[in-house]
Amino acid sequence: MSQNKGVVVEPLWPTPKIQRSGTAGPLLRQERAERTREQILHCAARIFAERGYQQTSIKDVADEVAMTKGAVYFHFPNKQALAIAVVDELYSRWPVTLEAVRGKGLSPLDTVIEMFNAATAAFLEDPIMQAGTRLQNERDAVDVELPPPYVDWTNLISMLMREAHQQGQLAQHVDPDVAARVAVAAFFGSQHISDNLNGRADFAERWREVRDTLFPALRARPSLAADPDRPVTRG
Repeated sequence: MSQNKGVVVEPLWPTPKIQRSGTAGPLLRQERAERTREQILHCAARIFAERGYQQTSIKDVADEVAMTKGAVYFHFPNKQALAIAVVDELYSRWPVTLEAVRGKGLSPLDTVIEMFNAATAAFLEDPIMQAGTRLQNERDAVDVELPPPYVDWTNLISMLMREAHQQGQLAQHVDPDVAARVAVAAFFGSQHISDNLNGRADFAERWREVRDTLFPALRARPSLAADPDRPVTRG
């Protein structure tokens, strides 16, 4: 059975850290530029998450990060580039998260659950997740091509569901690709409803409801012959 009793409260991915060489010259300047770019990106994410794309300006970002607009433009030529960078940053984190979850030695089906737990924590705590999701929802206003939403998540969960199927973790009637699509739709649908009705204040609870309803229905039941708690019947 799954050991996931609650929702993860810490994101499983660390904020990328830049190694400090302690040397002067071009390498040090490059490190400073990377730190500055990272700072701008995360400040922009907070504003995008709070105000949306149309209500955010480069000046807002510059003021938030205590820089001139020229300094922001040096790293991001326009607001569209900032939006793309936030979404790309979000998508780049999930392979790292999956690697961290796999490092826990969980079964494939419990890895699915833990990935959704991590995403729940990110929706509640991480401006990159919040901003990236809002920007995807406002993609028409952004007026630039963004990666299609949900596709990567569905592919990732499908991969794990197929592994679970191969290991006999899914109930016999469950198609792993259908299960993945249903799980992704249920997760992101509950997030969307929670966000619109309650500003995600109740999202952890809504996710627990989805998790505790859906996954027991997907999971294969232990063989009765191997079940030590099976009542013994005698003829």
